[in-house]
Amino acid sequence: MENRRPWEKLKDIIEAHDADRVKAYMDGLQAEEIVACVSHIDHEDRLKLLRLLTPEDAAVIIEDIPEVQAVDILEDLEATKAAAIITAMSSDDQADLLTELEEQDAEAIISEMKPVEAENVRKLIEYDADCAGGVMITEFLAYDENDTVGMVVADLREKSEEYESYNIHYIYITSNDKFIGVLRMRDLLLSPLSTPLSQITVRNPLSLEDSASLETLISFFDTNDFYGVPVVDQDEVLVGVVLRKDVREAEAELANKELLETQGIVGGEELRTMPVLLRSRRRLSWLSVNILLNILAASIIAIYQETLTAVIALAVFLPVISDMSGCSGNQAVAVSLRELSLGVVKPFEIFRVLLQEIYVGLINGLVLGLLIGTAAWLWQSNVYLGLVVGGALAINTVVAVSIGGTLPLFLKKMNVDPALASGPILTTVTDMLGFFLALTFAGLMLSHT
Repeated sequence: MENRRPWEKLKDIIEAHDADRVKAYMDGLQAEEIVACVSHIDHEDRLKLLRLLTPEDAAVIIEDIPEVQAVDILEDLEATKAAAIITAMSSDDQADLLTELEEQDAEAIISEMKPVEAENVRKLIEYDADCAGGVMITEFLAYDENDTVGMVVADLREKSEEYESYNIHYIYITSNDKFIGVLRMRDLLLSPLSTPLSQITVRNPLSLEDSASLETLISFFDTNDFYGVPVVDQDEVLVGVVLRKDVREAEAELANKELLETQGIVGGEELRTMPVLLRSRRRLSWLSVNILLNILAASIIAIYQETLTAVIALAVFLPVISDMSGCSGNQAVAVSLRELSLGVVKPFEIFRVLLQEIYVGLINGLVLGLLIGTAAWLWQSNVYLGLVVGGALAINTVVAVSIGGTLPLFLKKMNVDPALASGPILTTVTDMLGFFLALTFAGLMLSHT
């Protein structure tokens, strides 16, 4: 019994309907253990688990598990319970989850929330997820510049329980609701109670507009070692605060999504707890297109089958040429996707990126071509075979990095997901061109190879 898995023990406790035991058990688990347990129990047990816990404890679990699982659970949970759990979460997490829910489910949950909280979350879900408004939190402290130190201290004491979960590093100061500066905690604590906040406010601090992109946020925190940055709307009204840790999390999520999409996971998310048919359909939507493109590439071989038959040794090198060119192209794709996400390069800079990739492609193509050409020459003692495969790989490498570097920018400009579409297109082009070059060169040198 001692060797039983944590989720097996959790399942038994859930079946006993003992809320105290469930809380005690979950409190003893690390975050990664909670994720594993929730992933290994079935959907009905997940619902029972959240029903047995208080909204605050359930919120901790919802925040720990992957978003796709959290959404799946909340959709089937009673709206009243789901609303209580959502309310116990931070504002940015509330918005993230509600925007992923079906519209009717999200509306049902919001309608169960208190009017003030409902109004706040409605404003947040209007923002795009990848902008400052979609990342910011609304749990911050702000006072008017005409308030005094004593008024602030009294408010902090009176609402200490409410402010307990706030990340209080700075207090933000406004004038007629417009953001004008920040107040350091040390200045607050060391100033006389009668001091107006206007006298100890640090004015004109850095801030960002709520429309600022995720790329802008990443660049801002790369440049500035701040815990957070205030967010204002177009009228300079303070609407929230973006925390460094939330930007880093959003950056990591974006990178993971792009990685999965480049591997053909449509939607950028898949867990094996998701329905089998859904997972299958998402994968097939990419694989079915890819197989058609590969058939198109293979047709080049069929056209040159007589040449290939005459120079059978060439068949050994065709996969090497296509694979190495594909690897070079995918490196260029990865760099372009990264630069697009950071805002380092813009979609209209295709020509500049093309030139930069051609330089790299010429060097790498020459080196790789010499390596494979030398291998072919030594293996068959035929310098012409080496020239064929080496030349084909060298040229194909230049083309592959040129396409790989510029294609994401072009697709981004056309409002097509560059991470999802770049891979299949690049693979097809490099395969077709690699086969064409090798077989064409071999045909021209048939008498020598």
